[in-house]
Amino acid sequence: MLIGVLALQGAFREHQYILDKCGVSTRQIRKPSELDGIDALVIPGGESTTISKLINSFNLMKPIKDLANQGMPIFGTCAGLIMLAKHIRNSQQETIALIDIEVERNAYGRQVDSFETDLDIPVLGEEPYRAIFIRAPYITEVSKGVNVLARCVNKIVCVSQGRFLVTAFHPELTNDLRMHRYFIENIVK
Repeated sequence: MLIGVLALQGAFREHQYILDKCGVSTRQIRKPSELDGIDALVIPGGESTTISKLINSFNLMKPIKDLANQGMPIFGTCAGLIMLAKHIRNSQQETIALIDIEVERNAYGRQVDSFETDLDIPVLGEEPYRAIFIRAPYITEVSKGVNVLARCVNKIVCVSQGRFLVTAFHPELTNDLRMHRYFIENIVK
């Protein structure tokens, strides 16, 4: 299995490290030709406006959408969640627009308001998942067909829809492999 990690900005190396610990090969993606032959894609956390501009500058928007429409699984974390959402509240920012959700950017506040907390994520087992939220979004609306996997203080922070998985937190910044393994074993399969 070969998973591409969008490497334009953000925590892409950290995702590669976790995926390597899961026994999966990775490739950094910076140009369309590097998408050839990958089985799935990870869009990391970072700054969503910057990632959106860079995806367009590097001519990746259409190839990623095309591959997603052909069934390629995609995992987005934090800014990656924003990039996969069909709607961003109070924003005209362009996204890849694959998941039927609306998100609120920087919903928990500024950088100084970042936090860690334990989440109950039943699909990962009974043990709580330690989640790291950094200038995190949350999901304000979900459409039919979107599976809510986790909430933080009644805010939706993790969902899946078909071949797509998103988290408002940063699973790549922990040593807990369960979220990446869930993506590999249940979304990519």
